[in-house]
Amino acid sequence: MSESMMNAAVLEKPLNITIKEVKRPVPGPYEALIKVYCIGVCGSDIHYYEHGKIGRYVVDRPIILGHELAGEVIQIGDQVTNVTIGDRVAVEPGVTCGRCNFCKSGRYNLCPEVIFMATPPVDGAWAEYVAIRSDFLFKLSEGMSYEEGALLEPLSVGFHAMKRGRVAPSDRVLILGLGPIGLLGIQAAKLFGVTEIIASDIVPFRREMALKLGATAVINPLEGNMSERLSLLTGGDGIDVIIESSGNSQAISDTIRLVNRGGRIVYIGLPTVEQIPMDMNLLIDSELDVYGVFRYANTYPAAIQALKNSDIDLRDTITHKFALDDIQKAIDVAIQQKDKSIKVMVYPNREDVERSNNN
Repeated sequence: MSESMMNAAVLEKPLNITIKEVKRPVPGPYEALIKVYCIGVCGSDIHYYEHGKIGRYVVDRPIILGHELAGEVIQIGDQVTNVTIGDRVAVEPGVTCGRCNFCKSGRYNLCPEVIFMATPPVDGAWAEYVAIRSDFLFKLSEGMSYEEGALLEPLSVGFHAMKRGRVAPSDRVLILGLGPIGLLGIQAAKLFGVTEIIASDIVPFRREMALKLGATAVINPLEGNMSERLSLLTGGDGIDVIIESSGNSQAISDTIRLVNRGGRIVYIGLPTVEQIPMDMNLLIDSELDVYGVFRYANTYPAAIQALKNSDIDLRDTITHKFALDDIQKAIDVAIQQKDKSIKVMVYPNREDVERSNNN
């Protein structure tokens, strides 16, 4: 293969993905070229693979998926000053305009001009190399693994949810839905100093994982009365903040009656229906604060700093590892083994799979 080419996993159409030689990106003056070390498989990647669209974003031509990544800087544009060749970096995958009111006010995740990796028609990072504007690169701290760098992306969703919900160490937090976002949300809550974290999911393996990651109690929402069980687990004090990451319509609707009066609810999970009945009288009477979460903003530096001296290891959420050449196997595990897989990690260099297992 020539130096101008690279291997990438290309989604040709739904349910059809192949490893192909494609042009290696060339960084512009404000960009850096990253040699990808590892990339996580996200639920959105799987959704595009299976259905070819998410909302208004439609896969109408071949696309490279993947947006949870970390790697090494191997080339920089002549205007780049914040990173140098050889730096180990995490990549924030959404490049914003920097000029609109949302960007200037610090809420750049709402930028209407954002270019987000693996969101049609933008290619992602299931590839050997990516080029990206250098201000969306964040140096990994000493001792921080590439895997943890890649996991900063899904962790950022939970981190942003904690910021939106004004979560404090004194809060009792309930996390509904224990997919990768919910489980990493447990670790985000711990980074915010929370010591009472109750987690809920119908899958036993995910409840077990939640306890391993720091939840103080777990609940199967299909067993018993949820309100009564929460009251028992909190000694009658109840729940101050709910982080809803399941996207389940009933769970979303129930949040209003599960949280304390004056409490806060943060919605992350996207439901499959457009409208969900809500008890607005109870919401108003309880004076609840309700927040939505769209990706994240200003989370990477804070998360890297918070992780430095903590005992949290984001790699505990990784259950499977595959080489990029085995991308079909990685996808199949993510789809078919939801009862025993959490985060599936992909490595462009097959040797790095084994190397990561030895670290």
